[in-house]
Amino acid sequence: AEAVGKCISEAIVFKGRTLYANASIGLVLSSPNHFKAEEVLRDSDIAMYHAKDNRRSWSVFDRSMRARAVTRQQMETDLRYAIVCNELQLFYQPIVNLATMKLHGFEALLRWKHPRKGMIQPGDFIPLSEDTGLIVPMTLQALENACGQTVKWQQQYPGHEYLSMSVNLSGKHFADPALVEQVENILKETAIDPQCVKLEITESSTMEDAENAIGKLNQLKQAGVRLSIDDFGTGYSSLSYLRRLPVDTLKIDRSFVSAMAEPGEDDEIVRTIMALAHALKLDVIAEGVENVQQLAILRRLGCQFGQGYLFAPPLPLDAVEKM
Repeated sequence: AEAVGKCISEAIVFKGRTLYANASIGLVLSSPNHFKAEEVLRDSDIAMYHAKDNRRSWSVFDRSMRARAVTRQQMETDLRYAIVCNELQLFYQPIVNLATMKLHGFEALLRWKHPRKGMIQPGDFIPLSEDTGLIVPMTLQALENACGQTVKWQQQYPGHEYLSMSVNLSGKHFADPALVEQVENILKETAIDPQCVKLEITESSTMEDAENAIGKLNQLKQAGVRLSIDDFGTGYSSLSYLRRLPVDTLKIDRSFVSAMAEPGEDDEIVRTIMALAHALKLDVIAEGVENVQQLAILRRLGCQFGQGYLFAPPLPLDAVEKM
């Protein structure tokens, strides 16, 4: 397997271009448990995908791999059912104006309450949804529900006519050619003011193909929505491209905020991001605000907005309305 992988990974010159390919190989050792050729092929296929998932050249099948594959397949089936039956729930985490300490808006976060397994954490089903392409219908459903709920709150609570709602877009969905049309349809169907909708795209998603990303972001801006770079500081942004991105907000990753102390290296990182945002005339949201010390530093640095457990965790619908 190593020899084959090494051979395949060698450079290939095609029409003047140098290309590289690699391979993942699944191996099955002879066993009394295999009675048919189809069983050997099935298990070698499972071992191959195990190698791909773990970025390895090859992997030898063991029975635990089959158990994981069956579990994954069942979860995929359950997730498809959950999307069709609108079983996924939205939780809402408040975003607070740090100058006035008043509610600015919410970030909508998906949660899955499985009928048999109970609450399944996003880390257990979001990667699966991205691998299977289910992230697209799942996000569209979340965006439609979040926009509809925002309109209800704006009408129900005086003084919150401009309440904002943030929804995350995965890199895979951001690359979907139909994205802009899908967003425009939801804005029209829910009759929400597009300026009250903020789409959050990760830093790495925009930098994978920066030129195409700029075009897509400009189309979304023309639809009227606001745009945010999520988890800023953890990717590999080029400042020349960042200056050209038609975004409104930088969202400082929680890893910098949670470790922020005075004095400290992470304090300097946040200070630098704030200076960059101010120079580009962008708003800043700090994630993961958990204590008053962090709040005081962020306010002193001129950070406009914050979210985190100091204010509230992600809340179900009824808890938000009580708040």
